[in-house]
Amino acid sequence: MTAYFSGVPDPSVPAQRVAFGTSGHRGTAFNGSFNEGHMLAITQAICLYRKEQGTDGPLFLGIDTHALSIPARATALEVLAANGVEVIIAEGDEYTPTPVISTLS
Repeated sequence: MTAYFSGVPDPSVPAQRVAFGTSGHRGTAFNGSFNEGHMLAITQAICLYRKEQGTDGPLFLGIDTHALSIPARATALEVLAANGVEVIIAEGDEYTPTPVISTLS
């Protein structure tokens, strides 16, 4: 958890750049490839893209069982709220992995 919040990615190190897998951002806080800086940048980019495209409907936000899902969701929610994006999450903080969210949109 500490590495997620204290790590600062170095864009000159390819292994520390944002990388997406089949279901989203991939990496680990311990090697600088998944941290709060990544989540801030990714979520802000999503907000800017939505605005550019004229998308103003709700955003469905999922969470899986990975260790950093909860802090990453908190980071994303802060950015989304700051941008005025309506967010829909599962009631009771239930897990909602990407395949579940994909079927909703």
